[in-house]
Amino acid sequence: MSKIVETFIHISFVSVFRYFLLAGIPFAFFYLFFPNYFRRFKIQERYALPEDFLREIWYSMQSSLMFIVIALLIWFTPVKNYTRIYDQLSDYPVWYLFFSVFLSLVIHDTYFYWLHRGLHTTFLYKQTHQVHHQSINPSPWTAYSFHLLEAIGEGMILLVIVVLIPMHQFGILLFTIAAFAINVYGHLGYETAPKWFRHSWLFEVLNTSVHHNLHHSKFVGNYGLYFRCWDRLMKTENPDYVKTYDAVIAKRAASAPKVIVPKSI
Repeated sequence: MSKIVETFIHISFVSVFRYFLLAGIPFAFFYLFFPNYFRRFKIQERYALPEDFLREIWYSMQSSLMFIVIALLIWFTPVKNYTRIYDQLSDYPVWYLFFSVFLSLVIHDTYFYWLHRGLHTTFLYKQTHQVHHQSINPSPWTAYSFHLLEAIGEGMILLVIVVLIPMHQFGILLFTIAAFAINVYGHLGYETAPKWFRHSWLFEVLNTSVHHNLHHSKFVGNYGLYFRCWDRLMKTENPDYVKTYDAVIAKRAASAPKVIVPKSI
């Protein structure tokens, strides 16, 4: 029992620290310290209110608790016997550690897409997902702002991953950090992708902050988490996505500070 309590305290500290660090730093830069500078990066003209941020943090702490409980169930119950978690890094090549993180993101994106579409059915939306959509104009704090039942569904991805593919504990940690960081970017409320991104092959595959922001403002479409693949395959991508993205980038470019080059004497 002491081992379970010790692990609970450790995971709780890591989860809460990760949330406030990875969501708090971009929130501080974009919303508190340099809002005027980053105004041109803003996707929606409106701004969320302080009470929105407090609500999102409150629900995110509840979601974090559910994620911790799921992790403990995997580690300290017979469920672990059905997983492919390995303890020794030497059990697999070092490159596989990082490849497993990538595979985890691919699996998660598929899981999230279909779970997300299910949550948008009338009954499940009203009972659970509506909590997340209270954030019409999302912020970094929105990333884990879920109803408790949705948090359980979201957290079960960890079990799915460790049952499907071999994962080292460090790989699981890297996956959770990468997943949350990308999630924060998706809910940032600002588009920070570099100019070259629009005309690269990456734009055709990866989601952007504009992509998920449209989902929050329009409520339907753009159900994917990391990639555009499922939305494009299932024809659920918002038809105005590319046009909206281009408009946001054009506004950003038009408002960019002008560099004044002094005339030569």
